[in-house]
Amino acid sequence: MLCSLSNQLGPLELDEITKLEQEMGHPLLAYTCFTAEPAQLSAAQLDKIKDLEAKLGVTLVAVK
Repeated sequence: MLCSLSNQLGPLELDEITKLEQEMGHPLLAYTCFTAEPAQLSAAQLDKIKDLEAKLGVTLVAVK
């Protein structure tokens, strides 16, 4: 299972989250999760991914 910050929230959902954040006094992060199977990659492909990760400062995941 992979999760990423949710970008599928509408104004009503965001308002509910904001209200709860204010009530609790802590920021909340919203994630959306989905099932994904890892791709089978060659060593050369993995090296290319690692190089790009280092360049961009992100983590990349290859999936089917």
